[in-house]
Amino acid sequence: MLPFSKLSFWERSIYTDGIDFTIIGAGIVGMSTALHLRRANPSAKIIILERGYLPTGASTKNAGFTCFGSPTELRDDLSKMDERTVWNTVSMRMEGLRELFSLVNQAHVQYEACGSWDIIREEEESLTPDFIAYLNEKLFEISGEKTVYAEDKTKWIDAGFSGVKTTYNNRLEGAIHTGRLIEELHRSCTNEGIHFLFGVEVLSFESFDSCVEIHTSMGQLQSAKLLVCTNAFAKDYLDDIQAARAQVLLTKPIANLSVKGTFHMESGYYYFRHVGNRILFGGGRNLDFAGETSTEFETTLVIQEKLTQYLNELILPNTPVEIDYSWSGIMAVGSEKKPIIQKTNKNIAFGVRMGGMGVAIGASVGKQLSKIFS
Repeated sequence: MLPFSKLSFWERSIYTDGIDFTIIGAGIVGMSTALHLRRANPSAKIIILERGYLPTGASTKNAGFTCFGSPTELRDDLSKMDERTVWNTVSMRMEGLRELFSLVNQAHVQYEACGSWDIIREEEESLTPDFIAYLNEKLFEISGEKTVYAEDKTKWIDAGFSGVKTTYNNRLEGAIHTGRLIEELHRSCTNEGIHFLFGVEVLSFESFDSCVEIHTSMGQLQSAKLLVCTNAFAKDYLDDIQAARAQVLLTKPIANLSVKGTFHMESGYYYFRHVGNRILFGGGRNLDFAGETSTEFETTLVIQEKLTQYLNELILPNTPVEIDYSWSGIMAVGSEKKPIIQKTNKNIAFGVRMGGMGVAIGASVGKQLSKIFS
């Protein structure tokens, strides 16, 4: 590839000279940040750098859930975290989804208001009616929506699951086409005159009085401001960021598929959904927390075998299935389930650590990050 030093005058005038804002990372957060910066700065030159030919991380690899908290996940969070923190995080997720759909057309990202179900297996403890009432009370305080969660004793039967005791429905959850989401955000950015440089890896950066020098695989750039939106890959710059790899598989098409909706299991550590007439199934990080801190885009036998086991024994016990694809994405977690939105000096800021909820909170993080220099 051609280094920046060999670009023409025309190319430099459009892409590399006089940059006002440089964003590292062309995922949900990065592009949302760019769009909000454009609204506030109509004439600014905004450049997004991305080391891959597609966004590298989790934005194009997630399951496409528009989720803000399943009942068993919330139960688990409340056992480990301060109550106010839990509900502030849920509120941020819900606000983030509203913000996302202010940036993209729901139809263009194939949004389905399909609902979600939290699966309780036969050997697991059911949730109490009082706990479900408590969840609904808190969701009403946050959103004004009544009866968000309810036990559904028949969904698992209708879907043909095996070894399940009951399910709990979240009527507000839905699903999107992850690829369409990124495509739509990219289209919006280009329509707004925001430029992308793909295949450019940022090696380091240094802030000076009036600019940031950015050292990349293609040479050096200067930018008035730098915003880092690389999620787990920001761990070399900030504390309390841990990579968390998520593995996913997708079946080949299944005739007469009865599974419709999005589903969670085991406090959200497993999740699956229909994608047309296929099943997408991901999770299993709890089988090897240490091993899944890797930033390598690989799958492992122990997790893929567990996903396949659940697929064959619980989800589709009477249906032969074949796996068509498997992949992994890299999330970022930390001691808290909330993002880091932080200015590290007058010219550099970070919007990272989505906690596996990038679809839900990414657009909101981008909006907040875009205001950090104002």
